[in-house]
Amino acid sequence: MDPRTLQEIEDAIRTIPDYPRPGVLFRDITTLLGNPRVFRRVVDELVQPWTGANVDYVAGIEARGFILGGAIAHQLAAGFVPIRKKGKLPHATVRVAYSLEYGLDEMEMHKDAVGRGERIIIVDDLIATGGTAEAAVKLLRSLGAEILAACFIIDLPDLGGSRKLAALEVPVRTLVAFPGH
Repeated sequence: MDPRTLQEIEDAIRTIPDYPRPGVLFRDITTLLGNPRVFRRVVDELVQPWTGANVDYVAGIEARGFILGGAIAHQLAAGFVPIRKKGKLPHATVRVAYSLEYGLDEMEMHKDAVGRGERIIIVDDLIATGGTAEAAVKLLRSLGAEILAACFIIDLPDLGGSRKLAALEVPVRTLVAFPGH
């Protein structure tokens, strides 16, 4: 990626210190989403490796993954699958529990959202510890889907999430990385 584009993406991400708790640097993409040129560039960069790859679905992790995932699915002429927090979907679901820094949570998707052998890209705004992304991989694989990759705007490599997905043999695509958490 062009160094100017990389710098433009980094500059469009707002850092909020001490949110949601002291010592955390929250990486806020709402400023990036509000910049049409940078938002378009981010979508183009995340789509680029998969153009012509016969992607069946883009699975977006709630909630910012919905924004990115919808745009990426549109560009790839693929379907979109929402992966949601427990209790948000109206039809029969499959569910998986995952660990958070402060406990456990669950995510789910409709049982009929993807089929065996369908080719999926997982999308979210950021990968930190990798707990939600790992849960999404397990959820999709439980339905027989093939995970082509997991794509994120931001990587926080010090927290190990990308390594966790690599251990699951899921290629990870990120655009920018920030040290710390």
